[in-house]
Amino acid sequence: MIILITGATGTVGRHIVRHLLDLGATVRCLTRNPANASFPDGVEVVQGDLRDPATLDAAFEGVTAAHLITFAGDDFAPITEGEVIVARLQEAGATRVTLLTGDTEASPIEQAVAASSLEWAALAPVEFMANMLEWVEGFRAGRIEEGFVDVPSTVVHESDIARVAAHVLVNGGYHEETLWITGPEALTVRERIVTVESVTGQSVELVPLSTEDVQEQWRSYGFSDDDIAFMTQMKTDPPKAAKTPQDTVRRVTGHQALTFRTWVEEHAGSFGAEHADV
Repeated sequence: MIILITGATGTVGRHIVRHLLDLGATVRCLTRNPANASFPDGVEVVQGDLRDPATLDAAFEGVTAAHLITFAGDDFAPITEGEVIVARLQEAGATRVTLLTGDTEASPIEQAVAASSLEWAALAPVEFMANMLEWVEGFRAGRIEEGFVDVPSTVVHESDIARVAAHVLVNGGYHEETLWITGPEALTVRERIVTVESVTGQSVELVPLSTEDVQEQWRSYGFSDDDIAFMTQMKTDPPKAAKTPQDTVRRVTGHQALTFRTWVEEHAGSFGAEHADV
């Protein structure tokens, strides 16, 4: 059983590789730049790009299951070659896939998978704890500007997202389900900052931004009006899973979801910790 991981060098992908190895799976990783990729011993690394299906023959050969990302590149643009990718996977003998989703509308890959005979499960994580690394510079400067500071979010450890993916890929089940993946608690920005301060011994001034200020920031980053409207809705009227912890991690993997404090302890050095209360 060969399991292919796309997006293997990403925030979630590298954890999927580790969890699959722990489960005894044979792992193959697809990457555009093998020379710049680092994986554990025993992992097969194959060059290819989901945006160019002609490069995927070696990666797909003999694969029985695959984890698929639905976007790629530095701009995180949706992968448009969904039908070709899914057809080639099935021709290679794959029978099961997981999909990492991140939008309200189904991507071309999601549409192609849903129309196929593959066994599939969609992974729908809420806000990544890894996003809090954006605070590193602010913590070192002693000042963080953030919007929506009192909106709770069930932030999830990227390793838990990966653990769910690995268990589904190896064990199957959850066909045609969307698995909402959350952390074990809903925390506001204020509460998360207090946790970082407690763990790292750092202190920071939190400067709340208005909705208009945040939208202007997003616009300066190049987001479209549609993107801004979507992100604003997610902050002001988030889905249930973003407000209420779900039991998905324990139900699928048998492990309790990791806390935000655990994540901060793992990344304390990034925040310039002087002394850690761990």
